[in-house]
Amino acid sequence: MGVLDGNPKHEPMHYGEIFTIWESSMAAKMILSCYQLFTYHAGDKDLKEILKDLMDQAKLEIKELDKLLTDNGITPSPMLPERPEAKLEDIPPGARFADAEIGAKIAMDTAASLAGCSGAMGLSIREDIGALFAKYHAAKTALALRILRMSKDKGWLIPPPLLVKKPE
Repeated sequence: MGVLDGNPKHEPMHYGEIFTIWESSMAAKMILSCYQLFTYHAGDKDLKEILKDLMDQAKLEIKELDKLLTDNGITPSPMLPERPEAKLEDIPPGARFADAEIGAKIAMDTAASLAGCSGAMGLSIREDIGALFAKYHAAKTALALRILRMSKDKGWLIPPPLLVKKPE
């Protein structure tokens, strides 16, 4: 088999895998910074809990993806600086993100990241990389379901036009 010797960790990554891993790590770093900001704006307890879980997932991805890059001699993207803490009461109402806005944004982000994980799985020829993104996909699917349930329960979900009465 040559360079594809059967042990994925000994196989070289192709350029698509490298870029996808680097890009996914960078995206997780951006998400971490953004969601840290959202936690300062959020007032809802359930929303804050999901934000914490999303940030924990991002931290895990950063750690694993950056290790994969550095183990293969590739420099990961830099971490963003920690945001200074802010109290919800100190954020002027006109400058504050509403809980429903945050809920919609994290739902969109999670949906996009599911598509990204699917793409990464499809382009990977190293089984360990495909499996890593499958693991992220499963975790994000569970988070997406929690976000959807929360958005419905709190009345934040704005559905598209619904077919209530079927045409005859």
